[in-house]
Amino acid sequence: MFTFVAKIKSMQIEDIKSLFSSYKEKSLFGRYITNNHIDPLLKNLSNFFSVETIGYSVLNNPIYGIKLGTGNKRILMWSQMHGNESTTTKALFDLLNSFSDDKSSLKHILEACTLYIIPILNPDGAEAYTRINANEVDLNRDAQNLTQPESLVLRKTFEAFRPQFCYNLHGQRTIFSAGKTNMPATVSFLAPAQDKACTVTPNRRVAMEVIGVMNTTLQKVIPNQVGVYDDAFNINCVGDTFQSENAPTILFEAGHFVHDYDREYTRELIFISYVRSLDYVAKVDVDGVNSDPYFDIPENEKCFLDIIIRNVSGYAKDSLVDIGIQFKETLVENHIEFVPIVEKIEKLDGVYGHREIDAKGEKVLAEGAKRLTINNENVFVILKNEKIALIPK
Repeated sequence: MFTFVAKIKSMQIEDIKSLFSSYKEKSLFGRYITNNHIDPLLKNLSNFFSVETIGYSVLNNPIYGIKLGTGNKRILMWSQMHGNESTTTKALFDLLNSFSDDKSSLKHILEACTLYIIPILNPDGAEAYTRINANEVDLNRDAQNLTQPESLVLRKTFEAFRPQFCYNLHGQRTIFSAGKTNMPATVSFLAPAQDKACTVTPNRRVAMEVIGVMNTTLQKVIPNQVGVYDDAFNINCVGDTFQSENAPTILFEAGHFVHDYDREYTRELIFISYVRSLDYVAKVDVDGVNSDPYFDIPENEKCFLDIIIRNVSGYAKDSLVDIGIQFKETLVENHIEFVPIVEKIEKLDGVYGHREIDAKGEKVLAEGAKRLTINNENVFVILKNEKIALIPK
């Protein structure tokens, strides 16, 4: 197996980046992506692929499925199970644009594979910009009880399509680091467990091998910014359920890159991950033998806040403190605003800010020269009589 893989000519990172540049779907931007945004795109894509309505949400919004390719290797991909996790959806349409051009370099993937893509599983949550569906249920905890119409749509698709690979596509908060480091987990993966013992089964090793390939590629563009999640088993989660039924399943998590709150650079990284993994699956009969690199990826930790103001006086007797601020994502007139919330006022050793400000022993105050307090919203702070804006640029 090792000798065989060495002879496989994989797509180069420069070629994948060029594809992204050529086929990025420019009508999709930012964090708020709904059925209204993708409906016209699906209408155009129906000229190239099979596009169908496969069910309806709680609020009777359509859930779409897209089928493409003619190969024997079946890959099921679904995004926005959590409605406010849209980066992977944007990258799906970049991928679909790439596949729709016969002159692109991805023809071999569609000859070897058949893809079934659900771009927005939770359209109600997407419209409301919430994790949950309209019945306030987390669909990723409904894999066994199947109480929600969206859960039933995914389950029926899984049973009908019988995938050999599942891509479970999500987005993660800005708090995560790649290990206990000052490097953000910009992209994360997981080969979910399939039993309570978290046994490294042959099935999991297949998923791990593909993740290892993606990580090797991503390290060339975001070194030390890829993580994996804890694999604690929860049969109510979709990935754990599908893995337990011996369908190799890969969790994708689109995370934060410095200053990229719209997740546009992360979108490119997810696109790179899609193409690299699909290229590998198309060319290799993945059996898990080459899964060891997966175990070199650090586990995610919660080592970040959006902003930390260091060395602030006036909040603790005879000592300086740090002020930790986290953004709350708020839907305002069809776009997302990032509202700064004071989360911690203490020494934050071992915690890092995506943006850091050194107060150098000075006082930091809110509007009206008031002290900052936990859970306080502040769009700016005052440091040495100067207003410092906190919202991302």
